Amino acid sequence: MNVLAIAGADAATAFVEIGCVALVLAALSRLAGRLTISAIPLYLLAGLSVGDGGIARLQVSSEFIELVAEIGVLLLLLTLGLEYSAEELRHGLRTGVPTGTVDALANFVPGFAVGLAVGWELEAAVLLGGVTWVSSSGIVSKVLTELDRLGNRETPAILNLLVIEDLAMAVFLPVAAALALGSDAFSTARTVGIALVAVGVILLIALRLGDRLSSVLEPGGDESLLLAVFGLTLLVGGIAQHFQVSAAIGAFLVGLALSGPVQERAAALIEPLRDLFAAVFFLFFGFQIHPADLAGGLAVASVLLVLGGAGKLASGWFAAARAGVARPGRIRAGVTLMARGEFSVVIASLGAGLASGHQLAAVTAAFVLLTAVVGPIAARRAGAVPLATRSP
Repeated sequence: MNVLAIAGADAATAFVEIGCVALVLAALSRLAGRLTISAIPLYLLAGLSVGDGGIARLQVSSEFIELVAEIGVLLLLLTLGLEYSAEELRHGLRTGVPTGTVDALANFVPGFAVGLAVGWELEAAVLLGGVTWVSSSGIVSKVLTELDRLGNRETPAILNLLVIEDLAMAVFLPVAAALALGSDAFSTARTVGIALVAVGVILLIALRLGDRLSSVLEPGGDESLLLAVFGLTLLVGGIAQHFQVSAAIGAFLVGLALSGPVQERAAALIEPLRDLFAAVFFLFFGFQIHPADLAGGLAVASVLLVLGGAGKLASGWFAAARAGVARPGRIRAGVTLMARGEFSVVIASLGAGLASGHQLAAVTAAFVLLTAVVGPIAARRAGAVPLATRSP
């Protein structure tokens, strides 16, 4: 009886803490909406405030928060996959090599070089290159919608580049996860090989058999579809993790495999769950960072802000120029792509076990904070530039 009473008291404390955290996250989300910025930076700051060295140390089991955060990553990547149709995938794979190459060189190389310059191990430098490489699809899409630029000439080039980056992450994340494990060369090569085969197989399924999978899931109501997609995401993610392939990529590829009406229904049903669990993921990432480490990472993050901004300006300019967009539209394309977010945090979280893992997390948090705020502001200022027209 005493044991039950103690357990009940612990549960009551946990419920109160989790409830307070949820209410704080809700308030931060509302604040972000009023400020017309992404809520990601605010969630990271909230995590900092309740972690080690924060204002109020959260006492809820870290294992529980970590599990919820990991589910948040899976749902976040699932919904990213659900944004793309099979035709968009084909178009991205068919036409994206030149643009994707310029984007990788302009944005991965600076982060990788800075990681080596500050004395980090090779694996951490590779992860930092990934952090600076990929734009935030969520923030960029939100900016385009709020600034009413979906009909602009440069917008298709921006969206196509986001597709290319997300597809590139399907290869990069498993490779980065294998490197972060610190295994020997043979084990790393084997893990990377398995990951690439798995990615290839699921991409093939998405392109060739996505309609059949969707037709299997389509019958029934929303409840059955939600449970089926959620269960399939956890199942594929768990299998991927078992073979030391990123579980997040397994979830991303599940989203890619769905198509048609099922894709649209699943996206609408999963979105509230994603928002809840993803908020906890960003909170947990900030939770693991000491405020002093974040302050120490601001100098490196500021350098990356300049290099990363220039890199996105270059890749956005190139992508828009290939589409025949004039200079004002090329500038808007570049600055719109500046913001980094979900993928950058996911990549950095892979390096938690590295010697430079804490520094990587701190620099990434500071970099995401800076770009997620500066990027949308720069995009809004670029709106003063006249609408793009086709170059002569």
